[in-house]
Amino acid sequence: MGKLVYETSLPDRVLIDRKEAKEDAGVYTVNSVSVSLVKSRGGMNIEIESPKAPVREVVLVWNKKIIGAGRTFFDAWERGYGEFFFSGAKEIKVMPWYFVRKTGNGCLLYGVKTGPASMCSWEIKAGDVLLHVDVRNGDCGVELGDRRLRAASVVMCESKAKGSKEVFDAVHEFLCGLCDSNIYDGKPVYGANNWYYAYGKSSRDEVLADAAYLAKMTEGLDNRPFMVIDDGWQQDHSDDYNGGPWRKCNRDYGDMAEIAEGMKELKVRPGIWLRPLCDKSKDIPKAWRLKRHTETLDISVPEVLSHIAEDIRIIRDWGYELIKYDFSTWDIFGRWGAHMGRCLTDGTGWSFKDRSRTTAELIKELYRVIYENAGGMMIIGCNCIGHLGAGFFQINRTGDDTSGREWERTRKYGVNTLAFRMPMHGAFFAADADCVGITESIDWQKNRQWMEILSLSGTPFFVSVRPGTLNKEQEAELKKAYRIASTNTEVAIPIDWDSTKTPETWMTVEGEKHYTW
Repeated sequence: MGKLVYETSLPDRVLIDRKEAKEDAGVYTVNSVSVSLVKSRGGMNIEIESPKAPVREVVLVWNKKIIGAGRTFFDAWERGYGEFFFSGAKEIKVMPWYFVRKTGNGCLLYGVKTGPASMCSWEIKAGDVLLHVDVRNGDCGVELGDRRLRAASVVMCESKAKGSKEVFDAVHEFLCGLCDSNIYDGKPVYGANNWYYAYGKSSRDEVLADAAYLAKMTEGLDNRPFMVIDDGWQQDHSDDYNGGPWRKCNRDYGDMAEIAEGMKELKVRPGIWLRPLCDKSKDIPKAWRLKRHTETLDISVPEVLSHIAEDIRIIRDWGYELIKYDFSTWDIFGRWGAHMGRCLTDGTGWSFKDRSRTTAELIKELYRVIYENAGGMMIIGCNCIGHLGAGFFQINRTGDDTSGREWERTRKYGVNTLAFRMPMHGAFFAADADCVGITESIDWQKNRQWMEILSLSGTPFFVSVRPGTLNKEQEAELKKAYRIASTNTEVAIPIDWDSTKTPETWMTVEGEKHYTW
Protein backbone atom coordinates (compact mmCIF):
# COMPACT_ATOMS: atom_id res chain seq x y z
CA MET A 1 0.00 0.00 0.00
CA GLY A 2 1.27 3.49 -0.85
CA LYS A 3 3.59 2.44 -3.67
CA LEU A 4 4.05 5.40 -6.02
CA VAL A 5 3.18 5.17 -9.70
CA TYR A 6 4.96 7.86 -11.73
CA GLU A 7 2.87 9.37 -14.54
CA THR A 8 4.30 12.72 -15.61
CA SER A 9 2.31 13.93 -18.62
CA LEU A 10 2.78 16.75 -21.10
CA PRO A 11 0.68 19.87 -20.38
CA ASP A 12 -2.26 20.87 -22.52
CA ARG A 13 -1.08 24.47 -22.80
CA VAL A 14 2.04 26.55 -22.17
CA LEU A 15 2.11 30.29 -21.50
CA ILE A 16 5.25 32.41 -21.74
CA ASP A 17 5.02 35.73 -19.92
CA ARG A 18 1.21 35.40 -19.99
CA LYS A 19 1.02 34.78 -23.75
CA GLU A 20 -0.24 31.51 -25.21
CA ALA A 21 2.64 29.63 -26.82
CA LYS A 22 2.48 27.79 -30.16
CA GLU A 23 3.60 24.18 -30.08
CA ASP A 24 5.63 22.40 -32.75
CA ALA A 25 7.25 19.02 -32.13
CA GLY A 26 7.38 19.52 -28.37
CA VAL A 27 8.76 23.08 -28.53
CA TYR A 28 6.56 25.97 -27.41
CA THR A 29 7.34 29.48 -28.66
CA VAL A 30 6.30 33.08 -28.18
CA ASN A 31 8.27 35.47 -30.38
CA SER A 32 11.97 34.67 -29.69
CA VAL A 33 11.36 32.70 -26.49
CA SER A 34 11.11 28.91 -26.69
CA VAL A 35 10.32 26.27 -24.10
CA SER A 36 11.24 22.62 -24.61
CA LEU A 37 9.66 19.87 -22.53
CA VAL A 38 12.02 16.91 -22.38
CA LYS A 39 11.01 13.60 -20.80
CA SER A 40 13.44 12.42 -18.13
CA ARG A 41 13.59 9.48 -15.74
CA GLY A 42 10.37 9.68 -13.76
CA GLY A 43 9.59 13.19 -14.92
CA MET A 44 9.99 16.01 -17.42
CA ASN A 45 12.58 18.78 -17.77
CA ILE A 46 11.55 22.34 -18.62
CA GLU A 47 14.23 24.04 -20.71
CA ILE A 48 14.07 27.68 -21.79
CA GLU A 49 15.88 29.65 -24.49
CA SER A 50 15.49 33.39 -24.93
CA PRO A 51 18.49 34.90 -26.75
CA LYS A 52 16.95 38.30 -27.44
CA ALA A 53 14.47 39.24 -24.74
CA PRO A 54 14.23 39.00 -20.93
CA VAL A 55 11.82 36.33 -19.73
CA ARG A 56 9.96 36.29 -16.42
CA GLU A 57 7.67 33.27 -16.19
CA VAL A 58 6.55 30.11 -17.93
CA VAL A 59 3.23 28.52 -16.97
CA LEU A 60 2.32 24.92 -17.78
CA VAL A 61 -1.40 24.03 -17.72
CA TRP A 62 -2.94 20.57 -17.39
CA ASN A 63 -6.68 20.72 -18.12
CA LYS A 64 -9.18 19.14 -15.69
CA LYS A 65 -6.51 17.26 -13.77
CA ILE A 66 -8.24 17.59 -10.37
CA ILE A 67 -11.80 16.28 -10.45
CA GLY A 68 -14.08 15.71 -7.47
CA ALA A 69 -13.74 16.37 -3.76
CA GLY A 70 -10.48 16.08 -1.89
CA ARG A 71 -8.11 17.71 0.56
CA THR A 72 -4.79 19.29 -0.39
CA PHE A 73 -1.55 19.70 1.52
CA PHE A 74 1.19 21.86 0.02
CA ASP A 75 4.61 23.23 0.82
CA ALA A 76 5.88 26.76 1.62
CA TRP A 77 8.42 29.02 -0.07
CA GLU A 78 10.90 28.73 2.81
CA ARG A 79 10.06 28.19 6.49
CA GLY A 80 6.61 27.25 7.73
CA TYR A 81 4.62 29.89 9.62
CA GLY A 82 2.01 27.68 11.26
CA GLU A 83 -0.08 27.47 8.08
CA PHE A 84 0.42 23.84 7.03
CA PHE A 85 -2.75 21.73 6.85
CA PHE A 86 -4.88 19.63 4.50
CA SER A 87 -7.13 22.20 2.86
CA GLY A 88 -10.60 21.41 1.52
CA ALA A 89 -10.61 24.43 -0.79
CA LYS A 90 -11.54 23.71 -4.41
CA GLU A 91 -9.14 26.33 -5.76
CA ILE A 92 -5.72 27.15 -4.33
CA LYS A 93 -3.62 29.87 -5.92
CA VAL A 94 -0.09 29.39 -4.55
CA MET A 95 1.39 26.01 -3.63
CA PRO A 96 5.20 26.33 -3.63
CA TRP A 97 7.34 23.42 -4.84
CA TYR A 98 4.96 20.48 -4.37
CA PHE A 99 1.47 19.47 -3.31
CA VAL A 100 -0.42 16.34 -2.27
CA ARG A 101 -4.08 15.85 -3.10
CA LYS A 102 -6.01 13.26 -1.10
CA THR A 103 -8.94 11.74 -2.99
CA GLY A 104 -11.34 8.90 -2.37
CA ASN A 105 -9.05 6.57 -4.32
CA GLY A 106 -5.72 7.56 -2.77
CA CYS A 107 -3.59 10.62 -3.44
CA LEU A 108 -1.92 12.59 -6.22
CA LEU A 109 1.57 13.97 -5.65
CA TYR A 110 2.92 16.70 -7.95
CA GLY A 111 6.20 18.56 -7.53
CA VAL A 112 9.49 19.72 -8.96
CA LYS A 113 12.84 18.17 -8.12
CA THR A 114 15.15 19.98 -5.72
CA GLY A 115 17.80 22.30 -7.12
CA PRO A 116 15.74 24.01 -9.85
CA ALA A 117 16.90 27.18 -11.58
CA SER A 118 13.53 28.79 -10.91
CA MET A 119 11.03 29.52 -8.17
CA CYS A 120 8.17 27.08 -8.79
CA SER A 121 4.62 27.01 -7.49
CA TRP A 122 1.45 25.14 -8.36
CA GLU A 123 -2.14 26.31 -8.67
CA ILE A 124 -5.50 24.51 -8.79
CA LYS A 125 -8.08 26.48 -10.77
CA ALA A 126 -11.46 25.12 -11.89
CA GLY A 127 -10.00 21.61 -11.94
CA ASP A 128 -6.97 22.64 -13.98
CA VAL A 129 -3.48 22.27 -12.55
CA LEU A 130 -1.01 25.07 -13.32
CA LEU A 131 2.74 25.10 -12.68
CA HIS A 132 4.24 28.60 -12.48
CA VAL A 133 7.96 28.60 -13.30
CA ASP A 134 9.36 31.95 -12.16
CA VAL A 135 12.72 32.69 -13.76
CA ARG A 136 13.01 36.33 -12.77
CA ASN A 137 16.17 38.05 -11.70
CA GLY A 138 15.02 40.05 -8.70
CA ASP A 139 11.82 41.67 -9.97
CA CYS A 140 12.90 41.70 -13.65
CA GLY A 141 13.10 39.18 -16.44
CA VAL A 142 16.29 37.15 -16.67
CA GLU A 143 18.56 37.88 -19.64
CA LEU A 144 19.68 34.42 -20.73
CA GLY A 145 21.63 35.39 -23.85
CA ASP A 146 22.83 32.24 -25.58
CA ARG A 147 22.21 30.03 -22.53
CA ARG A 148 19.72 27.18 -22.51
CA LEU A 149 18.24 27.15 -19.01
CA ARG A 150 17.01 23.95 -17.42
CA ALA A 151 14.48 25.72 -15.27
CA ALA A 152 12.91 22.78 -13.42
CA SER A 153 12.16 19.06 -13.53
CA VAL A 154 8.52 18.11 -13.01
CA VAL A 155 7.44 14.90 -11.27
CA MET A 156 3.86 13.61 -11.07
CA CYS A 157 2.72 10.41 -9.42
CA GLU A 158 -0.20 8.63 -7.79
CA SER A 159 -0.55 6.42 -4.74
CA LYS A 160 -3.32 4.20 -3.39
CA ALA A 161 -2.45 5.42 0.13
CA LYS A 162 -5.52 6.45 2.15
CA GLY A 163 -4.82 6.13 5.86
CA SER A 164 -2.89 8.83 7.72
CA LYS A 165 0.30 6.82 8.13
CA GLU A 166 0.09 5.48 4.58
CA VAL A 167 -0.20 9.01 3.20
CA PHE A 168 2.70 10.16 5.40
CA ASP A 169 4.87 7.33 4.06
CA ALA A 170 3.83 8.11 0.48
CA VAL A 171 4.76 11.79 0.89
CA HIS A 172 8.15 10.84 2.36
CA GLU A 173 8.80 8.43 -0.52
CA PHE A 174 7.76 11.13 -2.99
CA LEU A 175 10.12 13.68 -1.43
CA CYS A 176 12.99 11.17 -1.47
CA GLY A 177 12.37 10.86 -5.21
CA LEU A 178 12.49 14.65 -5.64
CA CYS A 179 15.97 14.94 -4.14
CA ASP A 180 19.17 13.41 -5.51
CA SER A 181 21.53 15.48 -3.36
CA ASN A 182 20.74 14.89 0.33
CA ILE A 183 23.99 15.21 2.35
CA TYR A 184 22.54 14.51 5.82
CA ASP A 185 24.11 11.28 7.09
CA GLY A 186 21.26 10.39 9.45
CA LYS A 187 23.24 10.77 12.67
CA PRO A 188 21.19 12.47 15.43
CA VAL A 189 21.99 16.16 15.96
CA TYR A 190 21.16 17.79 19.28
CA GLY A 191 22.34 20.31 21.84
CA ALA A 192 21.63 23.81 23.10
CA ASN A 193 21.17 27.30 21.70
CA ASN A 194 21.25 30.46 23.83
CA TRP A 195 18.76 32.56 21.84
CA TYR A 196 15.45 31.73 23.52
CA TYR A 197 16.46 32.89 26.95
CA ALA A 198 19.21 35.42 26.16
CA TYR A 199 17.72 36.98 23.01
CA GLY A 200 21.07 38.49 22.06
CA LYS A 201 22.07 39.59 25.57
CA SER A 202 24.93 37.28 26.45
CA SER A 203 28.69 37.12 26.95
CA ARG A 204 31.71 34.83 26.99
CA ASP A 205 31.10 33.82 30.61
CA GLU A 206 27.41 33.12 30.08
CA VAL A 207 28.04 31.08 26.93
CA LEU A 208 30.65 28.96 28.68
CA ALA A 209 28.23 28.51 31.60
CA ASP A 210 25.63 27.33 29.08
CA ALA A 211 28.19 24.89 27.67
CA ALA A 212 29.06 23.58 31.13
CA TYR A 213 25.37 23.07 31.91
CA LEU A 214 24.88 21.24 28.60
CA ALA A 215 27.87 19.02 29.42
CA LYS A 216 26.32 18.22 32.80
CA MET A 217 22.91 17.39 31.28
CA THR A 218 24.51 15.11 28.66
CA GLU A 219 27.19 13.48 30.78
CA GLY A 220 28.04 9.97 29.59
CA LEU A 221 26.40 10.27 26.16
CA ASP A 222 28.69 9.11 23.36
CA ASN A 223 27.22 11.37 20.68
CA ARG A 224 28.32 14.77 21.96
CA PRO A 225 26.01 17.80 21.73
CA PHE A 226 26.45 21.17 20.03
CA MET A 227 26.38 24.45 21.95
CA VAL A 228 25.26 27.12 19.47
CA ILE A 229 26.07 30.79 20.12
CA ASP A 230 23.23 32.69 18.50
CA ASP A 231 22.89 36.35 17.52
CA GLY A 232 24.64 38.85 19.80
CA TRP A 233 28.34 37.97 19.61
CA GLN A 234 29.25 40.10 16.59
CA GLN A 235 31.18 43.37 16.76
CA ASP A 236 28.36 45.82 15.94
CA HIS A 237 25.41 44.07 17.53
CA SER A 238 22.72 46.30 19.04
CA ASP A 239 18.96 46.32 19.61
CA ASP A 240 18.57 47.95 16.19
CA TYR A 241 21.15 46.02 14.16
CA ASN A 242 22.05 42.33 13.96
CA GLY A 243 24.36 42.26 10.94
CA GLY A 244 28.11 42.11 10.35
CA PRO A 245 31.02 42.52 10.08
CA TRP A 246 31.61 38.91 11.15
CA ARG A 247 35.37 38.76 11.62
CA LYS A 248 35.46 40.22 15.13
CA CYS A 249 33.33 39.85 18.22
CA ASN A 250 32.21 42.51 20.68
CA ARG A 251 33.95 43.14 24.00
CA ASP A 252 31.52 40.94 25.96
CA TYR A 253 32.91 37.90 24.15
CA GLY A 254 36.62 38.68 23.88
CA ASP A 255 38.07 35.97 21.68
CA MET A 256 35.83 33.62 19.71
CA ALA A 257 38.56 31.02 19.18
CA GLU A 258 39.12 30.80 22.94
CA ILE A 259 35.40 30.30 23.52
CA ALA A 260 35.34 27.46 20.98
CA GLU A 261 38.32 25.87 22.70
CA GLY A 262 36.65 26.28 26.09
CA MET A 263 33.61 24.41 24.84
CA LYS A 264 35.73 21.58 23.50
CA GLU A 265 37.44 21.23 26.87
CA LEU A 266 33.95 20.64 28.30
CA LYS A 267 33.38 17.95 25.64
CA VAL A 268 30.78 20.09 23.92
CA ARG A 269 30.90 20.86 20.20
CA PRO A 270 30.96 24.62 19.43
CA GLY A 271 28.46 26.18 17.03
CA ILE A 272 27.80 29.76 15.96
CA TRP A 273 25.20 31.95 14.17
CA LEU A 274 25.62 34.66 11.54
CA ARG A 275 23.67 36.68 8.99
CA PRO A 276 26.01 36.64 5.96
CA LEU A 277 24.19 39.05 3.63
CA CYS A 278 23.87 41.94 6.08
CA ASP A 279 27.21 43.64 6.58
CA LYS A 280 27.90 47.34 7.06
CA SER A 281 31.69 47.04 7.00
CA LYS A 282 33.17 50.29 5.77
CA ASP A 283 35.55 48.53 3.40
CA ILE A 284 32.70 47.00 1.37
CA PRO A 285 32.22 49.04 -1.84
CA LYS A 286 28.85 50.49 -2.73
CA ALA A 287 28.90 48.42 -5.94
CA TRP A 288 28.67 45.25 -3.84
CA ARG A 289 25.35 46.25 -2.33
CA LEU A 290 21.77 45.83 -3.52
CA LYS A 291 20.17 49.04 -4.74
CA ARG A 292 16.92 47.85 -3.11
CA HIS A 293 18.54 47.82 0.35
CA THR A 294 22.03 49.18 0.86
CA GLU A 295 22.88 47.12 3.97
CA THR A 296 22.31 43.94 1.93
CA LEU A 297 25.05 42.40 -0.19
CA ASP A 298 24.34 41.62 -3.87
CA ILE A 299 24.90 37.88 -4.32
CA SER A 300 25.40 38.26 -8.08
CA VAL A 301 28.71 40.10 -7.47
CA PRO A 302 31.66 37.65 -7.45
CA GLU A 303 33.55 39.72 -4.89
CA VAL A 304 30.61 39.44 -2.49
CA LEU A 305 30.75 35.66 -2.60
CA SER A 306 34.52 35.81 -2.04
CA HIS A 307 33.94 38.06 0.98
CA ILE A 308 31.36 35.67 2.44
CA ALA A 309 33.64 32.71 1.75
CA GLU A 310 36.37 34.39 3.80
CA ASP A 311 33.90 35.06 6.65
CA ILE A 312 33.06 31.36 6.73
CA ARG A 313 36.71 30.27 6.62
CA ILE A 314 37.59 32.58 9.52
CA ILE A 315 34.81 31.12 11.67
CA ARG A 316 35.91 27.62 10.71
CA ASP A 317 39.50 28.44 11.67
CA TRP A 318 38.31 29.70 15.09
CA GLY A 319 37.39 26.08 15.74
CA TYR A 320 33.61 26.05 15.34
CA GLU A 321 32.09 22.77 14.20
CA LEU A 322 28.61 24.03 13.30
CA ILE A 323 27.50 27.19 11.54
CA LYS A 324 23.92 28.45 11.43
CA TYR A 325 23.31 31.12 8.81
CA ASP A 326 20.15 33.17 8.87
CA PHE A 327 18.03 35.87 7.17
CA SER A 328 19.22 35.17 3.61
CA THR A 329 15.71 34.86 2.11
CA TRP A 330 14.56 38.04 3.84
CA ASP A 331 17.69 39.90 2.78
CA ILE A 332 17.36 38.80 -0.86
CA PHE A 333 13.62 39.27 -1.37
CA GLY A 334 12.73 41.83 1.30
CA ARG A 335 9.87 39.57 2.43
CA TRP A 336 9.26 36.62 4.70
CA GLY A 337 8.03 33.53 2.92
CA ALA A 338 4.59 33.85 4.53
CA HIS A 339 4.07 37.18 2.75
CA MET A 340 5.33 36.25 -0.70
CA GLY A 341 2.35 34.65 -2.41
CA ARG A 342 3.18 34.54 -6.09
CA CYS A 343 4.67 38.04 -5.91
CA LEU A 344 7.95 37.05 -4.31
CA THR A 345 9.31 40.55 -3.84
CA ASP A 346 8.08 44.14 -3.71
CA GLY A 347 7.25 44.78 -7.36
CA THR A 348 9.51 47.84 -7.67
CA GLY A 349 11.42 46.55 -10.70
CA TRP A 350 14.74 45.94 -8.96
CA SER A 351 17.33 43.48 -10.18
CA PHE A 352 20.73 42.12 -9.24
CA LYS A 353 23.79 43.64 -10.85
CA ASP A 354 24.24 40.52 -12.98
CA ARG A 355 21.00 40.07 -14.93
CA SER A 356 22.08 36.87 -16.71
CA ARG A 357 21.10 34.40 -13.96
CA THR A 358 17.80 33.75 -12.23
CA THR A 359 17.30 34.54 -8.55
CA ALA A 360 17.09 30.79 -7.86
CA GLU A 361 20.46 30.21 -9.55
CA LEU A 362 22.08 33.02 -7.55
CA ILE A 363 20.68 31.67 -4.27
CA LYS A 364 22.02 28.21 -5.01
CA GLU A 365 25.43 29.70 -5.71
CA LEU A 366 25.39 31.46 -2.33
CA TYR A 367 24.51 28.20 -0.60
CA ARG A 368 27.25 26.38 -2.52
CA VAL A 369 29.91 28.92 -1.54
CA ILE A 370 29.01 28.64 2.14
CA TYR A 371 28.98 24.84 1.99
CA GLU A 372 32.30 24.52 0.19
CA ASN A 373 34.07 26.94 2.51
CA ALA A 374 32.64 25.40 5.67
CA GLY A 375 35.28 22.71 5.38
CA GLY A 376 33.33 19.98 7.12
CA MET A 377 31.40 22.15 9.58
CA MET A 378 27.80 21.09 10.13
CA ILE A 379 25.53 23.67 8.48
CA ILE A 380 22.06 24.79 9.59
CA GLY A 381 20.25 26.91 7.03
CA CYS A 382 17.73 29.22 8.72
CA ASN A 383 15.34 31.38 6.67
CA CYS A 384 16.67 29.42 3.72
CA ILE A 385 14.79 27.86 0.81
CA GLY A 386 14.89 24.12 1.34
CA HIS A 387 14.12 23.21 -2.25
CA LEU A 388 17.18 25.18 -3.38
CA GLY A 389 19.39 24.28 -0.41
CA ALA A 390 19.13 20.48 -0.44
CA GLY A 391 22.69 19.28 -0.97
CA PHE A 392 24.23 22.44 0.51
CA PHE A 393 23.24 22.14 4.18
CA GLN A 394 22.78 19.10 6.37
CA ILE A 395 20.06 20.76 8.49
CA ASN A 396 17.29 23.16 7.56
CA ARG A 397 15.29 25.20 10.07
CA THR A 398 11.94 24.33 8.58
CA GLY A 399 9.72 26.66 10.61
CA ASP A 400 9.60 30.17 11.98
CA ASP A 401 10.90 30.87 15.49
CA THR A 402 9.45 29.13 18.51
CA SER A 403 9.70 31.11 21.75
CA GLY A 404 10.98 31.34 25.28
CA ARG A 405 8.39 34.03 26.01
CA GLU A 406 5.08 33.00 24.39
CA TRP A 407 3.79 29.43 24.44
CA GLU A 408 1.30 30.22 21.65
CA ARG A 409 4.16 30.88 19.25
CA THR A 410 5.76 27.52 20.00
CA ARG A 411 2.41 25.75 19.70
CA LYS A 412 1.51 27.44 16.43
CA TYR A 413 4.87 27.28 14.66
CA GLY A 414 6.77 24.48 16.37
CA VAL A 415 4.15 21.72 16.46
CA ASN A 416 2.80 22.53 12.99
CA THR A 417 6.28 22.60 11.47
CA LEU A 418 7.39 19.39 13.15
CA ALA A 419 4.36 17.51 11.84
CA PHE A 420 4.08 18.77 8.29
CA ARG A 421 7.76 19.16 7.44
CA MET A 422 8.53 15.75 8.99
CA PRO A 423 8.30 13.95 5.60
CA MET A 424 11.29 16.05 4.46
CA HIS A 425 13.47 14.66 7.24
CA GLY A 426 16.03 12.34 5.75
CA ALA A 427 14.73 13.05 2.24
CA PHE A 428 16.15 16.56 1.67
CA PHE A 429 18.10 17.15 4.90
CA ALA A 430 17.52 16.96 8.66
CA ALA A 431 14.33 18.94 9.29
CA ASP A 432 14.78 21.22 12.31
CA ALA A 433 11.49 22.45 13.82
CA ASP A 434 13.41 24.78 16.19
CA CYS A 435 14.12 24.92 19.90
CA VAL A 436 12.51 24.23 23.21
CA GLY A 437 12.70 27.64 24.88
CA ILE A 438 12.75 26.95 28.63
CA THR A 439 12.20 30.02 30.79
CA GLU A 440 9.95 31.08 33.67
CA SER A 441 7.61 32.66 31.11
CA ILE A 442 6.48 29.34 29.60
CA ASP A 443 4.28 26.89 31.46
CA TRP A 444 6.44 23.83 32.16
CA GLN A 445 3.66 21.31 31.55
CA LYS A 446 3.12 22.70 28.06
CA ASN A 447 6.81 22.99 27.33
CA ARG A 448 7.54 19.52 28.71
CA GLN A 449 5.21 18.05 26.06
CA TRP A 450 6.99 19.95 23.29
CA MET A 451 10.37 18.82 24.67
CA GLU A 452 9.23 15.21 24.78
CA ILE A 453 7.83 14.95 21.25
CA LEU A 454 10.76 16.86 19.79
CA SER A 455 13.23 14.51 21.48
CA LEU A 456 11.23 11.50 20.24
CA SER A 457 10.87 12.89 16.72
CA GLY A 458 14.21 11.73 15.34
CA THR A 459 14.80 15.30 14.07
CA PRO A 460 17.34 17.84 15.42
CA PHE A 461 16.74 18.62 19.08
CA PHE A 462 17.93 21.92 20.55
CA VAL A 463 17.07 23.37 23.95
CA SER A 464 17.50 26.96 25.11
CA VAL A 465 17.62 27.09 28.91
CA ARG A 466 19.30 29.43 31.34
CA PRO A 467 21.29 27.46 33.95
CA GLY A 468 19.40 27.49 37.26
CA THR A 469 15.92 27.68 35.74
CA LEU A 470 14.92 24.04 36.28
CA ASN A 471 14.45 22.13 39.50
CA LYS A 472 15.92 18.65 40.02
CA GLU A 473 12.83 16.83 38.76
CA GLN A 474 12.67 18.97 35.63
CA GLU A 475 16.40 18.49 35.05
CA ALA A 476 15.86 14.73 35.15
CA GLU A 477 13.28 15.09 32.38
CA LEU A 478 15.68 17.24 30.36
CA LYS A 479 18.43 14.64 30.77
CA LYS A 480 16.05 11.95 29.54
CA ALA A 481 15.12 14.04 26.50
CA TYR A 482 18.79 14.59 25.67
CA ARG A 483 19.51 10.89 26.07
CA ILE A 484 16.73 9.93 23.67
CA ALA A 485 17.64 12.63 21.15
CA SER A 486 21.32 11.60 21.14
CA THR A 487 20.55 8.16 19.66
CA ASN A 488 17.03 8.12 18.21
CA THR A 489 16.77 7.91 14.42
CA GLU A 490 13.15 6.75 14.17
CA VAL A 491 10.82 9.55 13.13
CA ALA A 492 7.61 10.29 14.99
CA ILE A 493 4.54 10.20 12.76
CA PRO A 494 1.64 12.63 13.37
CA ILE A 495 -1.37 10.32 13.25
CA ASP A 496 -4.01 13.07 13.05
CA TRP A 497 -2.11 15.39 10.71
CA ASP A 498 -4.86 15.19 8.07
CA SER A 499 -7.47 16.73 10.39
CA THR A 500 -5.68 19.47 12.38
CA LYS A 501 -2.87 21.99 12.16
CA THR A 502 -1.44 20.91 15.52
CA PRO A 503 -1.46 17.10 15.70
CA GLU A 504 -1.99 15.69 19.17
CA THR A 505 -1.54 11.96 18.52
CA TRP A 506 1.89 10.71 17.48
CA MET A 507 3.39 7.30 16.84
CA THR A 508 6.89 7.32 18.32
CA VAL A 509 9.76 5.01 19.14
CA GLU A 510 8.13 4.68 22.60
CA GLY A 511 4.68 3.89 21.18
CA GLU A 512 1.65 6.13 20.73
CA LYS A 513 1.75 9.48 22.53
CA HIS A 514 -1.08 11.94 23.05
CA TYR A 515 -0.53 15.64 23.79
CA THR A 516 -2.77 18.52 24.83
CA TRP A 517 -1.29 21.66 23.31
